[in-house]
Amino acid sequence: MSDLPNGWIPATLEDIATWSSGGTPSRSNPAYYSGTVPWFKTGELGPRILYRSEEHISDEAVSESSAKVFPKGSVAIAMYGATIGKTSIFGIDAATNQACAVGVPEATSAEFLYYFLVSQEKGFVDAGKGGAQPNISQGIVKAWPISLPPRAEQTRIVAKLEELLSDLDAGVAELELAQKKLAKYRQSLMKAAVEGALTAEWRTHHKPAETGAQLLERILTERRTRWEAKQILKFKEQGKTPPKDWQKKYPEPVRPDTTDLPDLPERWVWASIEQIASDERYSLSIGPFGSNLKVPDYRDSGVPLVFVRNIRSGKYGGGHTKYVTSEKAIELSAHIVTAGDVLVTKMGEPPGDANVYPDDQPPAIITADCIKIRCWPDLMSPVFLKSVVNSNIGKRQIEPMTQGVAQKKVSLGRFSSLAVPVPPAVEQALIVRLVNEADRDAAEQITAIELSLKQSTAQRKNILRTAFAGQLVPQDPNDEPASVLLERIRAERNASAYAKNSRGRRRLHEV
Repeated sequence: MSDLPNGWIPATLEDIATWSSGGTPSRSNPAYYSGTVPWFKTGELGPRILYRSEEHISDEAVSESSAKVFPKGSVAIAMYGATIGKTSIFGIDAATNQACAVGVPEATSAEFLYYFLVSQEKGFVDAGKGGAQPNISQGIVKAWPISLPPRAEQTRIVAKLEELLSDLDAGVAELELAQKKLAKYRQSLMKAAVEGALTAEWRTHHKPAETGAQLLERILTERRTRWEAKQILKFKEQGKTPPKDWQKKYPEPVRPDTTDLPDLPERWVWASIEQIASDERYSLSIGPFGSNLKVPDYRDSGVPLVFVRNIRSGKYGGGHTKYVTSEKAIELSAHIVTAGDVLVTKMGEPPGDANVYPDDQPPAIITADCIKIRCWPDLMSPVFLKSVVNSNIGKRQIEPMTQGVAQKKVSLGRFSSLAVPVPPAVEQALIVRLVNEADRDAAEQITAIELSLKQSTAQRKNILRTAFAGQLVPQDPNDEPASVLLERIRAERNASAYAKNSRGRRRLHEV
């Protein structure tokens, strides 16, 4: 801080504001939480100004606990956990819990202190790292350095910040709105694709020779024929004569329950996940149980692992990828996924996010809470199946299948019965092409929006850094220097402390 602008002075947050923290009244006394005093917790910090709290406490709670009421215009900063550094101005008189440090500004306005704390958020987060529960102390907050400008310049800085950040916020709001519209568009596209609206015009001019029902029946017949051929070969290898009615032991794939599902277009048909899955062994499977794949099995190279987070993000490979050895992968061969396999999350709020394992990725092992579906190639396109699972048709079926309290999950057994529409093969291929084209366009737009949002975040940081380095607005030699301001505040504090001590001595003398 040796190169400070004229009139500025190095200081600490303790120099410019009076700091304290709040408290949490005992939860065992319900009356404490039935009052009218707003009571903020760290999770509520973040908005520029807070006008209402999630909870209120009583006057008794304040007087009988370490909670205290701070005046409107106080500035709070979170000191504990994931919220460290989150900051807000109180738009009302309010109390807080003990995880908030609250400053009553003296040498600055509430807005100037707020923007300064926002500019330091990463620094506070870094200061809180380490230990099971990251936190910063009130001592760290008080000792935090600040370059203090003259009061008049502070006013100019705040005015300029609000002008620039208001324009930036408006741009960010437009980008976020575009994100939401794009997400709605993609959902609408999936709905149109899997319910037939996307190809409705095409169907008025085309009548495929093989309907969806005929396609499904042909594949189911082929599946049974292949099973019977394998059984006969097995009997022959064992030197046995096939027993009577052996064909009746065929494991017929479960049929779908189409109750409350929409009507399908002409020439489409419903099938279950089990019906459209390949008859290869482990074509329909989940990740290994925890005892079969543990963290100590992870390696920095080898056969990659696929986690729920990969399915949700659609991103595979990269620096955060975990691996297992080739030997371990052979041991977990039942859980191998290859390009074109459909992957579904079996846990979440709710579960059921689907993705197709990409062509450019090597064979991998799915982890717990992942479902793998290898489609029968001539029956179902992986991209179409992904669209079905991610659409409203999939979501409305998965939700009632979901069980669990702490973690909501859907079992493979229940998921196998999920109903999937099967269009004729030629129409399905058209749908997949249209969906892929739309996905590519949407992905490009999403990438552009995400880049713009990152640039906005960087620009916000640059604006704040410039402001508190004295480079955002010009200095005025006629401004009262910050050193004079601090001296006056120190004198006022000393006088207040002296008066308080004098009153205490008088009361003691009277006793």
